[in-house]
Formats: sequence, C-alpha cells, structure tokens
Amino acid sequence: MAAAAVMSYSSTQTEARQASQASQVYLNSRLANGVLNKSTKAPFTVPEINIAASFLSSLEDRKRIAVQIREACTTSGFFHITGHGVPEETRQAILALAKRYFKDVPRSKREAIHVRNSKYLRGYEPADYTYVNPGDWEAEDAAPETKEGFNWGYEAGLDPTGGDGQYRELDGEDVNGNLWPSEEDVPGITRRSRSTMARYLVWLGICSVSLRCPWIYPKSGIARLLYYPAPSNPQPLDPKQKDKQIGLGAHSDYECFTILLCSTAPGLEILSPDDQWIPAPAVKGSFIINVADFLMRWTNGVYKSTVHRVVNRTRDERYSVPFFFSINYDQMVETLPSCVSAENPSKYPPIKAGEYVLERLRATAKDE
Repeated sequence: MAAAAVMSYSSTQTEARQASQASQVYLNSRLANGVLNKSTKAPFTVPEINIAASFLSSLEDRKRIAVQIREACTTSGFFHITGHGVPEETRQAILALAKRYFKDVPRSKREAIHVRNSKYLRGYEPADYTYVNPGDWEAEDAAPETKEGFNWGYEAGLDPTGGDGQYRELDGEDVNGNLWPSEEDVPGITRRSRSTMARYLVWLGICSVSLRCPWIYPKSGIARLLYYPAPSNPQPLDPKQKDKQIGLGAHSDYECFTILLCSTAPGLEILSPDDQWIPAPAVKGSFIINVADFLMRWTNGVYKSTVHRVVNRTRDERYSVPFFFSINYDQMVETLPSCVSAENPSKYPPIKAGEYVLERLRATAKDE
C-alpha cells in the first residue's frame, strides 16, 4: 500500500489532539476572514455530476466522470450526484425512518441510548449536548444548535459482503460500538439502513480514480439521522445579521467525504471561497457530496474541505441523513506522494485515522 501512503504504525493521542487543534485553527481562519458585505468575484456553483456511466465497463467513461469529480473537489468542495442508482423508494424510506425516530419515539426511550453512554458518541444526540464547532462553547454570542441526531457506525451486519473480520473501532478496539434503539421502539431501523449503506460503498472507488491512487475499500464510516425543527421565527439569509437560531453551526466534516440525503426543506449553506454564505441549490433525486478534512490532509490541500452550516429558514421541519466515509480507523495516513512536490511539500504530519476522528468528536461534546 506504499503508493497510497497508508501505513500501519502506532500513533499517540497527543498527535490526534494537535491535528484536531489545527483543524479548529483552519475553521476559525475561514470564519474570521469573512466580510459581511463582501462582493462575489465569480459566481459560486455546486456542480451536478451524473455518475451513471461510472457503473459501466468503459474505463474512459469512468475517467471522464473522475475528472468532473476532481474539478469539483479542487474548487467548490461540494457537488451533486445524479444517476447514482439508489432507488427513490429507499431514499424516502430512510427519511421516513428519521422522522419516525424523532417524532414517534418518546424522549425517555431516546435518552436511554444517549451518546454520553458511548465513548464513540453513538446513539441519541440531543440538541444541547454538542456544538459541531467546539469554539462555540467559548463564544458568548453563539446561537444554540437546534438539531437532534442519532449516530451509528460501521458493523459487519450492515456490510453486504459480511465484512472481513478486520474492522476496528475509532480507538482500535475489536468491538461493535453502536447503540441501537430496540426494534420494538423503531421497527426496521437496521434493515432499512442496510440497502442504502451498501450502495454508498461504490463511492470511494469512483473518488479514488480521480485521486489517481489505489482504491482502499472503506470498512470505516459514521452515519447520522438528523432532525432540524422549524424555527419559531424563520429569517431570510442576511449577511449583515447574525442568526439567533441555527440548526448546525459552521464546521468542516472530519473524514474523507460526506454523502448527504436531505428532505425538501432547504437549510444547507456553504461558505464560498470568497467568504460568503451561499444556500446550497436543490437538485431533485440527487445526493450532495462534500470533501472533508481527512481528504484535504491526504491530498495535501489539493482537495478542499469546505466550511458549511445548516440554518432552517422555513416553517417546515428538515431531516437529513449524512454518511461520512473514512479511511480504515486503524491505519496511519500520510500525504499522498502524488500530491507532494518541491514546490508543495507535505503540510500535514502522519496521523492515525480513528484517533483523529475520535478527538474531533470528543471536542464537540459538553462533558468531554
């Protein structure tokens, strides 16, 4: 695996903490550079990429799509995919499951699997327990986040292959770290998730072609069901006003890339390269993909991890299901050789994937 620059050797929590702190510095710098009335130099776009041809046998078709993905990853950091092959029935079933979980399951039963009971922050996440931007814990004027979540990670039972027995949790332990609601409380939560998660696995293969490096099959990943209540007083996006209600604060994702399924209520806003908040456009039947911090580290900054947030500005409830793809958690990751040169030396020291993600997660929680 030398070509992919992924090596197995021990890492320390100190290195993970330093990397997490560096990510916070990056986020703070992006947010601090924004000017409220700054004009846009060029239109910011979130491209739409039809990936249907990537499932064909033609290498040229796959390369053509990989070039489009690479262009999006090195510019906006966000793009829509269509032609993905996931049935609309499956997509809507997952969103319906999220609605049932947050609306029909009593709070007491959700609290029974509170994320405080999991060292991996799996299970039910109430709105007041986390800030996705840890810096907001210290900010006197930070608006409270209104989201509620349910978090789960990889396990062999959700893998269509049955797994290879090599999966390790974020801290390297050979355990199943998930906290599931009972089938009695939410019938079908594991069964209905399985088909969608299985189809997501094709995605790292497509992205690796655009990286021009060997494909590493992802045994690691975290998914969430998210609920954003309708605000009491919805406000339009106004760069001159600070939002008093926010679903999910400004942040960049931790892992390699995120595949997002969301309901029809808008809310995702992207911080453009010239530091303006731009509402993400809706594309019917699509998934929204964004580059995350680990892929930016892995590519030495060639791929851009983009800052984003969620603000529900409608009178409708919003639901979303993000899936965060990662490198195997027990692997040490260095910058890809193809992304390092004399003019662009490596900016990031080696770090173990799981320790880095776990440190980022812990920083968001009130009691951690």
